Amino acid sequence: AETYGREPGAYDGVLLTNGVLGGGSRGYDYRVDLRVVYQYYCSNHPRPAEPQYPLWQGLRPDSTMTATGLRARLRECTGFDADPSGRTALQQRNLDDILAVTGIPERALESHLRFATFTFRDIVSTRLGGRNPFSNQGVRYAGSHDDRALNAGVERFAADPAARRDLSWDSDLTGRVSLPVLTLHAIDDPTAFVEHEAAYRATLRGAGRERHLVQSFTRESEHSGLSDAEYAGSIGALDRWARTGRKPTQRSLATGCAAAHRTYGTGCFYDPAFRPAPYASRVLPRPGGHHWPAMTAGQERAWSRIDGVGIAP
Repeated sequence: AETYGREPGAYDGVLLTNGVLGGGSRGYDYRVDLRVVYQYYCSNHPRPAEPQYPLWQGLRPDSTMTATGLRARLRECTGFDADPSGRTALQQRNLDDILAVTGIPERALESHLRFATFTFRDIVSTRLGGRNPFSNQGVRYAGSHDDRALNAGVERFAADPAARRDLSWDSDLTGRVSLPVLTLHAIDDPTAFVEHEAAYRATLRGAGRERHLVQSFTRESEHSGLSDAEYAGSIGALDRWARTGRKPTQRSLATGCAAAHRTYGTGCFYDPAFRPAPYASRVLPRPGGHHWPAMTAGQERAWSRIDGVGIAP
């Protein structure tokens, strides 16, 4: 929305669906937590006999591990894809602790661990020249069967400030939008948690641009596919907002979806009363993590003058 609104007339409005709206520098934090908590309990990524590397790398640059190999290690430690009756007591406890501490849904555990492995390697080794943009300093992990031991034993690291700046510049939001922005988000999205929407509202509020935002939420549970009727109704609502200046309401969104349902037959699942909890209620904040936007417009301007800023390979 910030990019598209910079040139007058290029775009008239923006629809964001199930977006990672907390930005990159904070949007990966729960995967950072998963990476270190997983290794604390499982000790197989890497195994003790394998070459060691700091976990913020995700995976060492020369590793030949595949997604299939990662799945096998996750299965070995947690039995995540087995019937609960087929898990050992240790596998069940490992799984329970990992899920409780990270807040990641069980059905999305493998997906998030892939991000924390292969995507982290791409960011760190391919795009940041081996520098670390991630931190878990000051984070206290809770919810396990022994939080004291977990916090004493989990790997800790601090971000390289320049690497974190580069990730932030390429992926964080300033909130300085000038176009109508409508969001549509599944309340039980297992990939981009709905609390990202709270972060986005806080970002626009911090930038003084909250008036440009309307958010909508549905009782759905997937990340990449919502009801076609909701998509169509949202596009119609955004078009009317851009043309007339009248912001959609929860009632008008529901009405528009009902009309689209007559064409697409996929249903409407809006929950007009829903409001997401703060981002920090779902993702353990780092120092400064309660303040939004994650990158101010002033920082964006200043960093833009730095040669080579960003994470382009």
